[in-house]
Amino acid sequence: MAGHVAALYRHPVKGFTPERLGGAQLNVGAPFPCDRLYAVETGPSGFDPAAPAFVPKQKFAVLAALPQVARASTHFDDDTQTLSASAPGLPDLSVSMADEAGRQAFADWLTRLLGEETRGPLKVVQAPGHRFMDHPRGDVSVLNLASLRDLEQKLGREIDPLRFRANIYVDGWPAWAENQWTGARMMIGWAQAQVFKPIIRCAAPDVDPATGMRDMEITKALFEHYGHMFCGVYVHITRDGLVGLGDACSQPGAEEIPQRAAGSLGA
Repeated sequence: MAGHVAALYRHPVKGFTPERLGGAQLNVGAPFPCDRLYAVETGPSGFDPAAPAFVPKQKFAVLAALPQVARASTHFDDDTQTLSASAPGLPDLSVSMADEAGRQAFADWLTRLLGEETRGPLKVVQAPGHRFMDHPRGDVSVLNLASLRDLEQKLGREIDPLRFRANIYVDGWPAWAENQWTGARMMIGWAQAQVFKPIIRCAAPDVDPATGMRDMEITKALFEHYGHMFCGVYVHITRDGLVGLGDACSQPGAEEIPQRAAGSLGA
């Protein structure tokens, strides 16, 4: 049974506004285009632009740690490298993220927005070719909307899919089938991918992305109802290709899944 792409999103600044896309080019070994290019430190994180490496999300301004970042609305222009930002009670901001002055202006604007909620001085960090992913090998994240609907039924309320900050939202797969696909190959539009592992959820989905209110306990609900804290999977692109809204997303057959995949999270 094939699913189809229901939505595509990128997050140019880690923790901030998801941006909906009509299509994207997926490349071998690469993350989702223009995703998590920048992050905002809330005090020194240990990130070194000269030797960029994975840093846990807790070091940055993200919903899991600072729900108030949802009050900021941001948009990134690829061509000009311009970030636009707005928030209630603050003047709109438009800065170039290509230079240090522009990045510092965004950090200063956020400091006014977040106030005493921050743990330390804010600083926008980046490095050419580096992405601030939640997992060091979490190239592209995929969310099965049927799984989310099943959780909604258990909780008796709607859940905004954007709480999960995925890149690709797929409809048409059986609920929770993706948890058994570790190591399996699939087609996503015209690109080929291999499932890396299920995504273990933290406190970020507890926050309403529209209001910044921590109004749910998603991780707790996942464990109580299913005995795990998974929602979505990471995939690695193994053949270049375009993906667009409505494109097919194949469901791996049972014969394609290695025996070790069941219950395995991978390395």
